[in-house]
Amino acid sequence: MTKFEKMIFWYILLLLPAIVLSECTCDPEDEDRNKKEALKYKMAALAAILVASAIGVCIPVLGKAIPALSPERNFFFIIKAFAAGVILSTGFIHVLPDAFESLTSPCLAEHPWGDFPFSGFIAMVSALVTLMVDTYATSYYSTKNLKNGVVATEAGDEQGVVHAHSHGHVHGSGSMMADSESELLRYRVISQVLELGIIVHSVIIGIALGASESPKTIKPLVAALTFHQFFEGLGLGGCIAQAKLKTRTIAIMALFFSLTTPIGIGIGLGITNVYDENSPTALIVEGVFNSASAGILIYMALVDFLAADFMHPRMQGNGKLQLGANISLLLGAGLMSMLAKWA
Repeated sequence: MTKFEKMIFWYILLLLPAIVLSECTCDPEDEDRNKKEALKYKMAALAAILVASAIGVCIPVLGKAIPALSPERNFFFIIKAFAAGVILSTGFIHVLPDAFESLTSPCLAEHPWGDFPFSGFIAMVSALVTLMVDTYATSYYSTKNLKNGVVATEAGDEQGVVHAHSHGHVHGSGSMMADSESELLRYRVISQVLELGIIVHSVIIGIALGASESPKTIKPLVAALTFHQFFEGLGLGGCIAQAKLKTRTIAIMALFFSLTTPIGIGIGLGITNVYDENSPTALIVEGVFNSASAGILIYMALVDFLAADFMHPRMQGNGKLQLGANISLLLGAGLMSMLAKWA
């Protein structure tokens, strides 16, 4: 995990608890508060989400132990298509509508929040910024590696060197290795950006769940968020597996993903007495973060998952694989959309 990503992560964790300390402008909507019963469901949610997140992100990473899950197998494309559907649905059906709800709340001033569709605008800008980061980061690392003349994976058992002729020509095998390294670098950038987008909204939903004192609200969220984190874990785990990172890096990324929502729940528990989801500051910050997160997730799902995989030569040359991937994509998007009923 990069220093920038760590900085953003801690910034989110430190900022979000502070946004709830402003005064309330709307009446609380929970009339069935029961702290004792709500706490039981929160503890159950914390444990279930932690386990589901860890299992989801680890399944694709176990490609070496389970051959069927190896990125070189066709079945891996099916899993990634399902995960892409989940992430796309998360952006469009779960996160973006929440952002619109926050930034169009009657608890906010009519001007400027009622004058302009800020949620859609922020999501669009976020997607464009993600494209720029994606492009420049890949270009930077590719150029850096070509200048060094060395191609090396982070995996200890996979290394290669590109040897250039004195006249500037490159051996055929070296050219193939350079292409492979370029693809590998892209997967690494994708995994970092995707995790950042997931972390943002995972912390937010964790805080919202942890701060709620209504068992009626929490109960359906436990199952919905458990499946939500499991499916998102599959998508992130697929990117991590293709990036061929060091074992230590994989463990850190998986741990960060698994802990973000439970940490959010823990923060929510700590600020239950002062949290007000209807305060203007809370609504604005949550709306902005959710909009940005939606833009990142939608871009990643459409560009780095679907466009890259569905245009892959292996997919284009295999009709059965195309059919399976399309069915898996629709299934993932459909199941995640259905969870919106309970979330």
